[in-house]
Amino acid sequence: MALRAILFDKDGTLIDFDATWGPAAYEVMRELAGGDEQAFADLVRVSEYVLEERRFLPTSPLVAGSSASYGPLWAQALKRLPSADFYRHMDELFGYWGLRSLAPIGRPAELVGALAGRGFRLGIATNDAESSGRAQAEALGLMAHLDFIAGYDSGFGGKPHPGMVLAFAAHCAVQPHEVALVGDSLHDLEAARAAGALSIAVLTGPLGPGARAELEPHADHVIASIDHLPALLDDVGLR
Repeated sequence: MALRAILFDKDGTLIDFDATWGPAAYEVMRELAGGDEQAFADLVRVSEYVLEERRFLPTSPLVAGSSASYGPLWAQALKRLPSADFYRHMDELFGYWGLRSLAPIGRPAELVGALAGRGFRLGIATNDAESSGRAQAEALGLMAHLDFIAGYDSGFGGKPHPGMVLAFAAHCAVQPHEVALVGDSLHDLEAARAAGALSIAVLTGPLGPGARAELEPHADHVIASIDHLPALLDDVGLR
């Protein structure tokens, strides 16, 4: 099967989830709590956040979800009403602090540039907000090579639903089976399968190499990181 387009997850695939979002989440929770230590403690608890290490447990609702999914938990912790405005404010804060602590995995700009040079259409599908995805892609030097960026708020739904994958295929004028989705979570792999795309798992998410047992049954291929993607494409004749 020949591939014509590759869609990347962002967090845990292109950027280090804990190194980026661990410090960012601390700042966001502190700001939203506004000095109320009980509210801050409640945010830490519902987020399954390891305060001493500035990271999330792999089971945290923030690992693969969007602010629309864990936002109600945060609203309850802060004794606020959940609303679109509240989620938008969360996204703005995460966008700001996530950019300040942005930590790439490997050299994504070199990889994306090389894949574009081989003729692949490229995109990002993230459960982060689209604005944050665009800002981080710009900071990483990826924008010149990307045809498509979608977030949970772009109108296509979030992963594990197939909407982002199908929208990417339509945008690039390719068939879904000509698309590969590369990601570190079950949400990514399930979105690929639901759309009829190829699913490629990477082991650079919060669970690291230990995620293989969980991801492998749901993936067409498993690689250690995106650095191994060109070799996979050559080895199995995907290009």
